[in-house]
Amino acid sequence: MSSSSLPSSSLSSSSLPGSSSSAPHPLAPYGWDAEWEAEFAPYAAQGLLPGRVVRVDRGQCDLVTADGSVRADTEFVTPRDPLKVICTGDWAAVDPDGGDPRYVRAYLPRRTSFVRSTSSKRSEGQILASNVDHSIIAVSLAAELDLGRIERFLALGWESGGQPVVVLTKADLVPDGATLAHLVQDVETAAPGVQVLAVSATSGQGVDVLAAVVSGGTSVLLGQSGAGKSTLANALAGADIMEVQAIRDIDGKGRHTTTTRNLLLLPAGGVLIDTPGLRGVGLWDAETGVGQVFAEIEELAENCRFHDCAHTAEPGCAVLAAAEDGTLPERRLDSYRKLIRENQRIVAKTDARARAELRREWRLRGAEGRAAMEIKRGRVR
Repeated sequence: MSSSSLPSSSLSSSSLPGSSSSAPHPLAPYGWDAEWEAEFAPYAAQGLLPGRVVRVDRGQCDLVTADGSVRADTEFVTPRDPLKVICTGDWAAVDPDGGDPRYVRAYLPRRTSFVRSTSSKRSEGQILASNVDHSIIAVSLAAELDLGRIERFLALGWESGGQPVVVLTKADLVPDGATLAHLVQDVETAAPGVQVLAVSATSGQGVDVLAAVVSGGTSVLLGQSGAGKSTLANALAGADIMEVQAIRDIDGKGRHTTTTRNLLLLPAGGVLIDTPGLRGVGLWDAETGVGQVFAEIEELAENCRFHDCAHTAEPGCAVLAAAEDGTLPERRLDSYRKLIRENQRIVAKTDARARAELRREWRLRGAEGRAAMEIKRGRVR
């Protein structure tokens, strides 16, 4: 989405929550509120403008501001830490009109963020979207359900701080109502406390329900390629904003049409961040999220004989007892163990990398300190 395509004409369609002014704030439809305004006050005093990032690419970003769309350079908000680079959904402080180029000078602290680990051997985190209220996990009914993958997405969704919602797309491909209900129930079992919706962007089934869910804030749309995310985004936006490509007939996989994360203003209210199809969904320090996905196992674990029970072969393990009597499905326990192990590995790697970087910093500071002392003593000129 180019900056010229931003719907600036619709910026004044909502009033600012908590504002003392009766006039609507032009950024209110994008989520601007009294708390953001208070946090932005120091930047406003410097003459900077608030804007929400709608897209980031190649060292620049598009923002929507009270004056319309802005293209700005991200040089000052692209640190080495990949979790601290500016991303879609951030509220930023941008130069006023007149500069060439205009720069984003800073961004406000994030309320929430959706983070996954990269597939690189460095085990770095990658932030996909910030300040999200809902994580919409799109799962295609054109292929066999992978409950383990859904649980993985849910763990990251819960960890992000937003409310996960599972959307089973292409529901029109399952014309039998009983079969569709069974599929929804299977997912609900794997997603305790999460709303599960069967939706068809083609027929319109369930789109109005989903539109009502996402109208109350910012939502990020996630899923594999071929899950129908772009088609769903178009249905929610009421226009063909996102390009859609055909799914390969052989394996049902789509091409990665969406290559950047785009923030869209929805006509029914709220904003939607569409993301590229995710090939890998690695956990990133998601212990709390895993615990919420497997809430029944966490509850059972409270009755284990040992507080540090690993639920493998320990005597008096309430989790193993539930698995043996069939109360706890073996698949759920296996998935829980897998995600716990993976999360422990990524945390250990992250801690090790942080310790290594700290040691390098200490060595550098030590060398600089020794050099300064030598200069002070007159030994180095």
